Amino acid sequence: MTNYRMIIAYDGSRYNGFQRQSKHPEKTIQGKIENVLSQLFKEEIQIIGSGRTDAGVHSKGQVCNFHTHQTLPIEQILNYLREYLPQDIAIKKLVIASERFHARYNVVSKCYTYTIDNGFFPNPFSLKFAYHVPETLNIKAMQEASQLLLGEHDFKAFTSLKSKTKSTVRTIKSIEITKTGDQITLTYEGNGFLQHMVRILTGTLIEIGLGIRDIHSISDLLQNQTRSEAGPKVPPHGLCMEKVTY
Repeated sequence: MTNYRMIIAYDGSRYNGFQRQSKHPEKTIQGKIENVLSQLFKEEIQIIGSGRTDAGVHSKGQVCNFHTHQTLPIEQILNYLREYLPQDIAIKKLVIASERFHARYNVVSKCYTYTIDNGFFPNPFSLKFAYHVPETLNIKAMQEASQLLLGEHDFKAFTSLKSKTKSTVRTIKSIEITKTGDQITLTYEGNGFLQHMVRILTGTLIEIGLGIRDIHSISDLLQNQTRSEAGPKVPPHGLCMEKVTY
């Protein structure tokens, strides 16, 4: 069988997340792409994603792979996908991968960004891609607090995950917080992220930026591991999967 690897960009605004659902698979990114590929190859195609993105979350670098019983030219596949996929889903790269490549199991790290519109009025050109926070944020305090999150920790306080058997230990390699004009970008890189983890981390850092939470409360949250003590889960539309490293 042929193993194809592709990088996908999408605007997740009108989808119920990346992962195919049994009900209304056409409302998911995976469902849309699988439907088109299955028509092209005339067999049932199942794609494997590097990870899930929730409803409303975007991606510039989601990585997937899929297997087929036949090999078609890359150009033919791309032309077919361009013709039949909606315009809010784009294939940035498509190659034939090694037989052993697995988009999820081979991941070394992932990078996400969360974008905040910090203008007094919301920017009408970023309404779908940035969370509007009109109050002034203390970027220096947010940067200082973010450094306490680096390294390997149990991030149980920063996830909506309810499972008692799945590990909540993750390693964050870096967090960068930058401001250009009214736009604040938080860039997270780690070996993996739990359900809603980036959105809850961002909500907690925003509270620090607003001065309603102390910087060193981060250490307490990591130690106490209590979700209700962390900040709110910010909306999904500011979140984007930037890249996946193998």
